[in-house]
Amino acid sequence: MIVVSSCLAGSECRYNGTHSLIKKVEELVKQNKAVMVCPELLGGFSTPREPAEIIGGRGEDVLTGKAKVIEKSGNDVTSLYVAGAYKTLELAKQVQATCIVLKEYSPSCGSGMIHDGSFSNAKRVGEGVTTALLRKEGFQVISERELAARIS
Repeated sequence: MIVVSSCLAGSECRYNGTHSLIKKVEELVKQNKAVMVCPELLGGFSTPREPAEIIGGRGEDVLTGKAKVIEKSGNDVTSLYVAGAYKTLELAKQVQATCIVLKEYSPSCGSGMIHDGSFSNAKRVGEGVTTALLRKEGFQVISERELAARIS
């Protein structure tokens, strides 16, 4: 079973209430080959919500307490991101995920690139909190771009 970011399947759950629909991901869900997950909603956020970025490191640093996830207004929302990551891990184990496709650049889901913490739309190499946890537990996590490259 494949696990996919809900926003990639068309769910309007991104921080700004939009989606990032990829038709192939939507098809996989409709064919019951993939299940949707939004780590941020699982962590307790609602949609829309304030943008947040990792400050002081990357996803793995958040998990070890060396970095934080901070909203643009300055609120520390690290605990919600960590909670969502662990709930996503539970789901991945439950469905015995063979591959996990998550939204690039997200502080939860980024698998190769995340925002740099400056709230200026600048990006840097790194992974989100959920991706870091899933990889630590042995799951294969790829971005929507990697999925597109594999199926084209």
